[in-house]
Amino acid sequence: MTPVVLGGVIATRLSEKKLGAILARRRPAGGTLQENRKTVTLLQEEPLKSGLTARVGACMNIRLVLIGMTLVLAPALFAREKTDVLVMKNGDRMTCRVKGLVAGVLYVSFDYIDGTTSVEWSKVARLESDQLFIVKTEDGSVYTGKLHTAESPAGQPVKIEVLVPPEPSVVVDSPQVVSIIETSEKLWRRFNGEISFGVIYSKGNDSTQYTFGSQTAYLRERWSAAANFSSTLSSSTGTNPSTRNSLDLICTRLLPWNKYFYSGLGSFLQSSAQGITLQTSVGGGLGRYFKNTNRSKISVLGGLAWQSTNYKPSLVPVARQNLAAAMISTDIQYFKFNKTSLDVNATVFPALSEPGRFRFNANATYYIKLISNLSWNVSFYGNWDNQPPPGFSGSDYGSSAGLSWTFGLK
Repeated sequence: MTPVVLGGVIATRLSEKKLGAILARRRPAGGTLQENRKTVTLLQEEPLKSGLTARVGACMNIRLVLIGMTLVLAPALFAREKTDVLVMKNGDRMTCRVKGLVAGVLYVSFDYIDGTTSVEWSKVARLESDQLFIVKTEDGSVYTGKLHTAESPAGQPVKIEVLVPPEPSVVVDSPQVVSIIETSEKLWRRFNGEISFGVIYSKGNDSTQYTFGSQTAYLRERWSAAANFSSTLSSSTGTNPSTRNSLDLICTRLLPWNKYFYSGLGSFLQSSAQGITLQTSVGGGLGRYFKNTNRSKISVLGGLAWQSTNYKPSLVPVARQNLAAAMISTDIQYFKFNKTSLDVNATVFPALSEPGRFRFNANATYYIKLISNLSWNVSFYGNWDNQPPPGFSGSDYGSSAGLSWTFGLK
């Protein structure tokens, strides 16, 4: 047999003698010429399907290995001694490890309790820790230091003292604290993130959809960097697999004026539904937090961007398209104590070099906490282009559901 490459998959060309012998065994008695041709077609398609299945299986094996390595290594990297002191308003005193404060929930862990415990921030009377934390307040101020509780008159809000040597300590009312993020002089302890994975199977058309995503953030006092990756693979009987892969890189720095920041971003997209082999977007701009509390965060960013898009080969060749565009992006986050959260991001690119053309991207994820660091999530993604090249789709959107596991902060 002679190997032949079809679309990156190794198929097989059978010799005439070999093919005749196989046909003699499979052909029903009195078979017609059309039946013989149909048998030949099926024999030639079998190796292609087998190769395709192997590719899908290989992709899934790689993803499972990456997930397994992360789950095994992450706990060892982020562990530290549990020597922090937490006192509740009812008088309970506990020795623990404070991991961070998000959405009105203080996350702590104990030597004698497996996993992470959630504590309502408004019920905390005293907090002591020699670990370094980044403390953010509603007015946009950010401090880095060790945490202690300052004395306050009866009936007054609890005051958190942030020790920032060699500078004087800073005292903040606890209701004004939006987030407390664990950091460290050690590089690997400054990372926080999430890994998600999901599978959807439909027996009706024998279709399967795999989703994998990861988010990683590196946090400092006045700036942060984040990377978000998502991958979707869909396959069903009688159709070619559909793939979508995206990588977003974001760097943000707070300005001296409270609630204002500037941000730069780079994104890379591959979408078989839109025929996009690679779309590169680079941009930056000025943003502002319009709401920043323990229950919600809303920010808007405006600036400029450049996009370069390569499309797959087609009957009518399409050259690489370069666009200069304005950029307007918004992030919305809502939280409910230790139960659910909603993250929504939407970005529109009005083209400046091709007036009248718009590109729009949206992502939304709803989380329901199950236990400890494990959550159930339902996600939606979408990309739209109101003037795609002739013969290409202007949209690609879908939804998925699966499990999420967080590391670092909680």
